[in-house]
Amino acid sequence: MTIKLLAIGKTDNKELVSLIEDYKKRLGFYIKFTLEIIPDIKKVKNLSQAQQKEKEGELILNKINTTDVLILLDEKGKELNSISFSNYLQKHMNSGIKQLVFVIGGPYGFSQEVLKKANGKISLSKMTFSHQMIRLFFVEQLYRGFTILRNEPYHHH
Repeated sequence: MTIKLLAIGKTDNKELVSLIEDYKKRLGFYIKFTLEIIPDIKKVKNLSQAQQKEKEGELILNKINTTDVLILLDEKGKELNSISFSNYLQKHMNSGIKQLVFVIGGPYGFSQEVLKKANGKISLSKMTFSHQMIRLFFVEQLYRGFTILRNEPYHHH
């Protein structure tokens, strides 16, 4: 199985990029993981929030294969602790799917089309974080999830 994280807009903070890269490297020991950045939409000043969500939704759906399992990272999603998240990952790996795709949406959330296509939604927190921080938190939790599944000590540090 491959895990892909789709995110809108590049991370311009070098320290965050470095930390994300570190976790991406660590994840490589456990699973094939890719982080794909969808470029920010140009000329958003001329678009309503709904139009921006629609355009972002089209870009997201263009990156999804019909066989992918699509999970949205959404504040209204199901909250899991780290152990529950590791079990969630294991369940998906056991199901025989080819690719599990997690998506961090744009600033206004997801379009109706993306919401319809999604197989589930999970929340990393009730708090709101910047889209750049969420990437780091997500790759760290992914890594933590695999160390839990392997009974490695990282989880307790």
